[in-house]
Formats: sequence, structure tokens, C-alpha cells
Amino acid sequence: MSLLDRGREQILSIFRIVIAFFMICHGAQKVFGVLGGKGGFSPLNWPSGPAGLIEVVGGALVLIGLWTRVASIIVSGAMAYAYFVVHQPMGLLPIENKGELAAVYSWAFLLLAFTGPGVWAVDTILASRKKNAENRELANAAA
Repeated sequence: MSLLDRGREQILSIFRIVIAFFMICHGAQKVFGVLGGKGGFSPLNWPSGPAGLIEVVGGALVLIGLWTRVASIIVSGAMAYAYFVVHQPMGLLPIENKGELAAVYSWAFLLLAFTGPGVWAVDTILASRKKNAENRELANAAA
């Protein structure tokens, strides 16, 4: 096993945490009007209101690694929607339509949906506890 393979799960967790933190910051601009954002949250402000909620809540879930795959799919879809509805009409390529960030976020969260959260995640802890409980039940049944 190479050095790069040995750190795979830890680096995946760090990638998840960093990308999710950036997404929370991105959503906080829309929801709270902070970090250079314009104004506060309004759920009626389409599509930035609901998008901001998806970015903050989905980003927070992915950050702690809870329901990572489901949250990642939702955030990835929201970013794909942002790219195709908001940016793509202004030009074909992301570099032309200022949609690079939406495209990168969409692909990054899609990657997390397929790879999972990595080793440092609530999902991983819960799965480990469930497996340990099942193993105890099997041991008790065999005894």
C-alpha cells in the first residue's frame, strides 16, 4: 500500500469538511447577508432564498458527516440547477458565464455522494456502532 493510499480516508474527510465549510459560507451570504452578501434571507426570493437554505443546511450536514450521501446529492443538484438556470444562459462554458464555482461545487458534492464521508464523520461512527451491536447480537445468539 502506497503512502497516498494509506491516507485516503483521512484526506476524503478533510476534503468533505473544507468543501462543506465553503458551501456554508456561500449560503450564509444569501441567508444571513454576511461575508459580503447582500441583504437577509427571504424564502420568497427565488431561487436564492431556497438555495441559501440548501447551502447552509446541506453544507452543515456534510461538514459533520451526517446523512452525507443524501445531503451531497441535494447540494450537488442545487448547484447544477444554479449553473444551468442562472449561469449557462449567459454563455456555453463556465469561464464565459461566471459559473465555475457552481460547476465545481456540483461535481465536488456529487463525488462525495459516491465516495461517502470518509473516516471522520458522524455517519461512520453510527455505522460502526450499528455493526458492533449486530456483532453482539450474533455472539449472544450463538452462546
